[in-house]
Amino acid sequence: MAQVEKRGGLLRKSSASKKPLKEKVVLMYDEIFMTEDPSKCSPRFWEELFLMKVNLEYLEGKLESLDGEELMKIKDNINCLFQHCIQALGEEHPIRVVNALQTLCALIRGVHQKNKSTSGFDIINMLMGFDKAELCMKNLMESLDSLLCAEGSESLKSLCLKLLLCLVTVTDNISQNTILEYVMINSIFEAILQILSHPPSRREHGYDAVVLLALLVNYRKYESVNPYIVKLSIVDDEATLNGMGLVIAQALSEYNRQYKDKEEEHQSGFFSALTNMVGSMFIADAHEKISVQTNEAILLALYEAVHLNRNFITVLAQSHPEMGLVTTPVSPAPTTPATPLGTTPPSSDVISSVELPLDADVQTSNLLITFLKYSSIVMQDTKDEHRLHSGKLCLIILTCIAEDQYANAFLHDDNMNFRVNLHRMPMRHRKKAADKNLPCRPLVCAVLDLMVEFIVTHMMKEFPMDLYVRCIQVVHKLLCYQKKCRVRLHYTWRELWSALINLLKFLMSNETVLLAKHNIFTLALMIVNLFNMFITYGDTFLPTPSSYDELYYEIIRMHQSFDNLYSMVLRLSTNAGQWKEAASKVTHALVNIR
Repeated sequence: MAQVEKRGGLLRKSSASKKPLKEKVVLMYDEIFMTEDPSKCSPRFWEELFLMKVNLEYLEGKLESLDGEELMKIKDNINCLFQHCIQALGEEHPIRVVNALQTLCALIRGVHQKNKSTSGFDIINMLMGFDKAELCMKNLMESLDSLLCAEGSESLKSLCLKLLLCLVTVTDNISQNTILEYVMINSIFEAILQILSHPPSRREHGYDAVVLLALLVNYRKYESVNPYIVKLSIVDDEATLNGMGLVIAQALSEYNRQYKDKEEEHQSGFFSALTNMVGSMFIADAHEKISVQTNEAILLALYEAVHLNRNFITVLAQSHPEMGLVTTPVSPAPTTPATPLGTTPPSSDVISSVELPLDADVQTSNLLITFLKYSSIVMQDTKDEHRLHSGKLCLIILTCIAEDQYANAFLHDDNMNFRVNLHRMPMRHRKKAADKNLPCRPLVCAVLDLMVEFIVTHMMKEFPMDLYVRCIQVVHKLLCYQKKCRVRLHYTWRELWSALINLLKFLMSNETVLLAKHNIFTLALMIVNLFNMFITYGDTFLPTPSSYDELYYEIIRMHQSFDNLYSMVLRLSTNAGQWKEAASKVTHALVNIR
């Protein structure tokens, strides 16, 4: 028998004597794409359709192949199909429900794909008809809500979430997706929270639920009242917040693990042997080749949780075993339409505080440590625009954390000491640090290490000005807390001072190039103000009198750099150029140091 050919819905290849056979479902789709009502000839048409296995590829392809006018001719049939899909969601037969969910995915995607090139018709009208849209979407959202909250099949819940993700992500700009107005009116917020608060459902669907929530929160965020923002900001249920934290921690851990595996593979391979022979002259170029796809969706979810919900800050410090050291069997995921966003969820939520005992040999971790490790990887390479945005989001999250009083309290807590193994960029003038000799320190030390590492490793022609400003702001906020609460942190401050002075030297030596693109005086002023803070208030937060002496020694030792900066800003502040005001501010700020 001729080989079965599924693509295009054909069951066998055509020959000269026989017509090609098509799947029954494909023939039924063809009837929908006629101008006649398909149920006229066969009254049971719609009942039979949802018993057939969906051919997503054929249905989407057919929708995309029609132009705007042709699509308008069959609008009534598409409206009819959409409404019958929603009706089928209420049926008891799970096959009908699964097929209806998949058909809705194909319809929404196909019609939106068509609309990218043709703006001659409106999406809502095309799918449902304006007059019935409100009722249609109310019924759809109620059905999805019931399916998500029911005790039923996990694969059905997974499909519901995939459909919602499909609905949310069909447009490039979420705020231009008008259908989401109905998702705002008919909220599924409680259903999402229910998934996150129950360990079994969280393990299966936590990732999709968290990403969906993060996206819904961003719909017309600054233009109108978004009920998801309001509701997320007042969630105080511990189980729900912890559940959300565990999902985020697992996704970030998975990234960290993949990166570490690639790094080890890279070091143990042929290239490593070659660089040992030739020397490390190409080490930076070699390192750039280690890349794992970053996960912006989960980073966005972390930002929204930290930014909107004060109660979530406590979740950052919740201790759990180091992920990646704990393994559980992975359950197979149901077959669903492609995951949107290009982000693959981690295989399984490996931890639940109830299920796993803390072992003395297992290094404890928490969401903040996992996030700091993730940031240390992502912030290494900002030459790539994608990673630049990812690094920026990491620094924005760190800014939110550094501004929070409670977060600062546990960051600086002497009783909460951890070994945080940050990833350091290989550089020609320094050796790779040994991971095993890391001391246990308060978490703020790891945040400062990360900021120092960023300052030292990003002085380049494509200068990431915005990231540097955010980085210095994080350091400033942490120092403000230490000054206010008189926290004497045992930290190697000399590394920070040295990094800041080297950054000033870099700004001065590349003045012409950088001034063409950036106002470098904003950054210079921030750095000088940090030194002013150490000079004026250092006695309230530096650990010992000798560290105060070290500060003076460092400033005197590097006096040439400060003198050069003064000469530069004086020159520009006396000229009547565009930088006069910005440069004069730095001149005044340098009085203390000079």
